[in-house]
Amino acid sequence: MQTLSKMDIQLIHPTKNFISRENSGEISSETADNFRQFLNKVNKAFLSHPAVTHNKYTNWFRQGSANREDLRNLTIQFSIFSNYFLVAQLKKMIHSRDLESMRLSKEILANELGVVFRDPNKKKKTSESKDSDILGLTGSVEGGTFHFRAAHFEWLVDFAKPLGLEFDELSRMSKALPGTQFFCDELERLYGGEDQIISSGAGFSVENWAAAGFWQELENGLTLIKKDWLPELPLTFWTFHNRLEAQHAEHTHNELEEIYFSNDFDEDRFIKGGVKMLEGVKAFWDDLEEQRKGSTS
Repeated sequence: MQTLSKMDIQLIHPTKNFISRENSGEISSETADNFRQFLNKVNKAFLSHPAVTHNKYTNWFRQGSANREDLRNLTIQFSIFSNYFLVAQLKKMIHSRDLESMRLSKEILANELGVVFRDPNKKKKTSESKDSDILGLTGSVEGGTFHFRAAHFEWLVDFAKPLGLEFDELSRMSKALPGTQFFCDELERLYGGEDQIISSGAGFSVENWAAAGFWQELENGLTLIKKDWLPELPLTFWTFHNRLEAQHAEHTHNELEEIYFSNDFDEDRFIKGGVKMLEGVKAFWDDLEEQRKGSTS
């Protein structure tokens, strides 16, 4: 079975801002070398992790061979993760180290809840709002408009309807596989935890996992399913996140450079937080894979 290779995954490099500061002499060559060595460690620990490079479930799913029961199982487990992520994101916001990082956390949380990104460079539409108007990928929630139907979880509810799933069958921890519950617990403990270094490592790893290709694999499989036998299946939840995650990952790259130069930064704790978070990710997908194989045996 084909898996993601290092050629498929975008390695983490210093941002343009960092290079500009290095070229201007604001950052010494020794410090720049140390930072690049640290990024090499991060690339090795995070982007070579099996949760990123060897996701058996999504590699199978992208072929479009999932049946209705597979889709129902994925939807139920993903709905649990999707809604409980809000708890972790709220705690990450509460435990922010400064106002700027709090605002970044609020951006993600508010958009998840239904506040549309507002791009000041785009002209405001005067016609009645349409679905395309609530799917902005750029800008800020500052000045954005709230829509119930722009909440990410509501898109997942819409996706569930053609599969025969009702609202009360979604986002119920009582239906969680052990890996799903472990993943949600680790999100709250690590990503939303009080230890800023651990939290940053967890956030960095989970956002870069999300941007490394699994959304594309899910979208590929769902697109084939929609074309072949389920044309009424709405894909907004999946296509939107596939395009949004690159922006989230970029935020974490900037945040990493800021926190790296803080007085209490600890490389080992940062990497530990990220690796622990990826173990939670792996447990989520591994249990879905076992459930799938069990249903076909």
